[in-house]
Amino acid sequence: MFPRRRIQHCSLCGAHVEYRVPAGDNRERAVCTACGEILYENPINVVGTVPVWGEQVLLCRRNIEPRHGLWTLPAGFLELDESTAAGALRETVEEAGANVELGALFTVLNVVRVGQVHLFYLARMLDTTLAPGPETIEARLFREDDVPWDRIAFRTVRQTLEHFFADRRAGHFGVHAGDIG
Repeated sequence: MFPRRRIQHCSLCGAHVEYRVPAGDNRERAVCTACGEILYENPINVVGTVPVWGEQVLLCRRNIEPRHGLWTLPAGFLELDESTAAGALRETVEEAGANVELGALFTVLNVVRVGQVHLFYLARMLDTTLAPGPETIEARLFREDDVPWDRIAFRTVRQTLEHFFADRRAGHFGVHAGDIG
């Protein structure tokens, strides 16, 4: 298990918190020692797309840590006040500058050890114009045989790509859910 940042101060009043099981609950939570507010820690959502142009998928080479220089699908953290679909589209534009039409939800992958849920949507590229943002070294289209499998940044991306190519060969796309150990 990766160490998690622990809440130290109440977001309402600024007082210190202590970790204990609140009355009526069954889990240890951060509880404010002054105002009694219970501060919940929940998983972070990562959203992205599998942009497709014909027989090719779009990958982005990361210009940021973690995994600088490795390849990924365009994805990032969901922001407040946006849907998962809107966030996936935003990340695709920010990271690749790609013009896409969003399709169906494709993978939902839980990365429990780091407190994240990754959601990827299928996306049809409307053209091949790309304008990578500052988080991307380069954005390129790859056929399955050309994907740099040994240089994929994250297991969720690898698993999503594996599902995509398998579904394409089978002639139908489903929704895939699972856990990354």
